[in-house]
Amino acid sequence: MSEPILVMGICGSYDLDSANGRLLEMFMEHCEALGAKTVVWDHGAKPLPLVGAEGSWDDETVKEFQEKATSADAFVLSSPEYHGTMSGVMKNSLDWLYSKHTSGKVFSLMSTLGGKTSNNTLNHMRIAARWIHGWVIPEQIAVPNVKSAFDDDGELVSEELRERMVAMAKSLVEGTQKLRG
Repeated sequence: MSEPILVMGICGSYDLDSANGRLLEMFMEHCEALGAKTVVWDHGAKPLPLVGAEGSWDDETVKEFQEKATSADAFVLSSPEYHGTMSGVMKNSLDWLYSKHTSGKVFSLMSTLGGKTSNNTLNHMRIAARWIHGWVIPEQIAVPNVKSAFDDDGELVSEELRERMVAMAKSLVEGTQKLRG
């Protein structure tokens, strides 16, 4: 049996104790149940400088982030939607990744919204992932009305979204395993 795949989670907020952090946590649990190893980049503990800021090109945190991305076999991106697009934290994270870190790797996408569901953030993350030569799976999750989307135990209220998350994890893990051969 081959080595387990490594899935890297990137959260579009600084706090992993957020709705998007919780989505990543749940998704990673499903990936682990399928035999994958997982790692989540913690922007709160290790924030990335803005691309192009003075000294950013030699920043040790950026180098660590890029090394983790290079070692990952697959990615899951989870971002809140702000003003119709991904958060600045997510965009800056993706701006630090190049095809040499992500080419031929599988991506899955999730987003949260304060109101009605929209695919804007998912589509913008999909475009960015394609530009860095990633393969984005067709399954995706957009969680609307985020303030009421989770129960008191931190679980998604919607059975449909819970089922979609399981299917998405399976697609990511199996798709990555097929690409690895």
